[in-house]
Amino acid sequence: MDLSQFSHQYDHLSRDVAAFKRAISNKLMYQVGKNPESARPEDWLHAVSYAVRDHLVERWMKTIRASYAQDVKRVYYLSAEFLIGRTFSNALLALDLMPTVRQALAELDVDADAVIDLEPDAALGNGGLGRLAACFLDSMATLGVPGFGYGIRYDYGMFRQQIIDGQQIEVPDYWLAHGNPWEFHRPEICCRVRYGGHLEQHGDTVIWVGTDDVLANAYDQIIPGYGTEVTNTLRLWSAKATEEIDLSAFNRGNYFGAVESKNHSENVSRVLYPDDSTLSGRELRLRQEYFFVSASLQDIVRRYLVNHRDFDALPDKVSIHLNDTHPVLAVPELMRLLVDEHALPWARAWALCRRVFSYTNHTLMHEALETWPVDMLGRVLPRHLRIIFDINADFLAELTAHNGHDVDMMRRVSLVDENGERRVRMAYLAVVASHSVNGVSALHSALMQQSIFADFAHLWPERFNNKTNGVTPRRWLAQANPSLAALLDRRLGGGWRRDLEQLAALREYRDDPEFLHAFRDAKLANKQRLADYVRGHLGIAIDPGALFDVQVKRMHEYKRQLLNLLQVVARYQAILADPGADWVPRVVVFAGKAASAYATAKLIIRLINDVAAVINRDERIGGRLKLVFIPNYSVSLAELIIPAADLSEQISTAGTEASGTGNMKLALNGALTIGTLDGANVEIREQVGDDNIFIFGHSTEEVAEIRAQGYQPRSHYAADPQLAAALDAIRDGLFSPAEPARYQQIFDTLVNWGDHYLLLADFASYLRAQERVDALYRQPEEWTRRAVLNVAGMGVFSSDRTIAEYARTIWQVAPLEP
Repeated sequence: MDLSQFSHQYDHLSRDVAAFKRAISNKLMYQVGKNPESARPEDWLHAVSYAVRDHLVERWMKTIRASYAQDVKRVYYLSAEFLIGRTFSNALLALDLMPTVRQALAELDVDADAVIDLEPDAALGNGGLGRLAACFLDSMATLGVPGFGYGIRYDYGMFRQQIIDGQQIEVPDYWLAHGNPWEFHRPEICCRVRYGGHLEQHGDTVIWVGTDDVLANAYDQIIPGYGTEVTNTLRLWSAKATEEIDLSAFNRGNYFGAVESKNHSENVSRVLYPDDSTLSGRELRLRQEYFFVSASLQDIVRRYLVNHRDFDALPDKVSIHLNDTHPVLAVPELMRLLVDEHALPWARAWALCRRVFSYTNHTLMHEALETWPVDMLGRVLPRHLRIIFDINADFLAELTAHNGHDVDMMRRVSLVDENGERRVRMAYLAVVASHSVNGVSALHSALMQQSIFADFAHLWPERFNNKTNGVTPRRWLAQANPSLAALLDRRLGGGWRRDLEQLAALREYRDDPEFLHAFRDAKLANKQRLADYVRGHLGIAIDPGALFDVQVKRMHEYKRQLLNLLQVVARYQAILADPGADWVPRVVVFAGKAASAYATAKLIIRLINDVAAVINRDERIGGRLKLVFIPNYSVSLAELIIPAADLSEQISTAGTEASGTGNMKLALNGALTIGTLDGANVEIREQVGDDNIFIFGHSTEEVAEIRAQGYQPRSHYAADPQLAAALDAIRDGLFSPAEPARYQQIFDTLVNWGDHYLLLADFASYLRAQERVDALYRQPEEWTRRAVLNVAGMGVFSSDRTIAEYARTIWQVAPLEP
């Protein structure tokens, strides 16, 4: 049967519930190996997943065939994280199969909602970096941009977060325990990845010998486009030992030694971001990064050579995008492949590399720019260290030829930091090797060129550009918020899913009482859904009529969850001091993981939970304030929390957040933002208007001036009684009576040790902004009107717009014609 016959068959199935029932039943019997009487819920999930997957496979095969036939230029998006969430519901959305599947399962006496909820989130990422990569893959497929995502198939992800006695406990997140029906194992695609060894010089040829090798085995997942036949591929690599076990050791009775080497080799794909507080943890992370870029580059070169005999057309057919610095070892790896494996002259190989690579920076903080010790890099990847030194020598020679012998300039831009322990600067390597370097918001891109990459921007201003982040409306509105999506469909039609700018038409309804009422009803339904979850999972009753104040993101000091918590404590104290006042009921929601070695972030999580325990059981405040920390934040939890939010907390210190995408998702779902002029908040304000966002705090320029003058946080503590009372309560053990000094460190960090992220400097302004929030929430009609205007202004923040800009101006790739 050819592909056109498959297409006809599956189009028919999508309209025929009876046929789809038969497909599910057949998958249950012949692929899962169960009959309906013995099938567990997980078996039904797998059966229906396989039935749905068949629809995608046909499109996938058609896309792959068209890509080779047209010899298209492909984009290869390299990222350490792909936070794709659940695949089943996303596939149903892309295929418009949800009604058919629900009806088919109902007729099979299977609860569709229970089946959908069984699917675990793919544990392939942690935060915004990974979720951005997932949104970008969705948009690339939707826009027909031919491409691959490349990453690691982590066995356990980062970790599953539990809160026990208020503290974060990390446990393995074995998301593959019941198998993954959405992946295709490709045992025939296996790349050898090499570590260690030494170099031998034979004339002009360098040979890397004596290596300790591991195999990278491919697993593919289909990435469907919405409203198109085009699909793309996410290829993930899993580590496999070159030998299963040492049989001779096993036969001698050394059972542990027989498998030790195998386990050591395969650890490289076990866990996302191993604890890097130890030397062994840092080395494992280095091995991880090289593991996936080596396998990916070998695969890219292999695919290119299917249609080409030489490498002259490489930049015309291949675009490799580096999502942050984790994949930057791809640069020396491509040079190794071209020079060592395919015998290209060095100059020719380097010229090709500089036309192939592009790089996105995600941080303005020097301490967050990845570096590797020269000693470690030389021990683990001696060939790559030699290549990096050679690249650096050529770069510095070129710099000297054009700028003269400026030693200070050479020291600043060298790929090797010679101060103290010699370290390779991976971000600098990315800039030197890439034809395009972009930031992810207008503010970030400007600051990037003024600070961390100032010298490079002076050398190559044409390389630097901005691509403001975006989010996919399919996942973050159509799927996450069906009640609001249905309302938008009734008023605007369904075209906003592919053209989010259509939301601008909502401005016409900002004074329409019927629409505002329906908008409030949709929000209330989402809040009730979250309230039910919190009661069922945490045993805390929250009022859906209260203002839902939400801060959900990775736990980090610069994101200032602690500033939010200080205002919660101040509000609690103010309610106790004046219980008769007209307090707006508020539910404050936190969620987010702290890196396992990040002690301060974990202490903040504990403080949040300790404060919550005191507030939530204090009957004196009459339920007017509740504090909730929801454990194990994930894409699926975000889909539950974000549509329920009234207020979006985006309160990082100005000049620290590159962009943020949570701010976009929350505003898209009708939350008003309270935030600093940081990251994409600046552009959100431009789109929604000054009156429809709560801006507070010092600007980027003012933050720099405060630091330059010598910031004294204690002066704010001494001058502000409300701030002092909140800090004293934390320091003196009001929220930790069994251990009064538990949070002395937090007090000292803010008051005595410099308050690096200026929480105390912004506190008073933050409280005034919160007062404006309360005043507006007392006017439900006006609050809803402004929430509608937020949704109406989100059209520009679609990842489709972002990817269209990447494709046109950086990758220079045309859409595929399937």
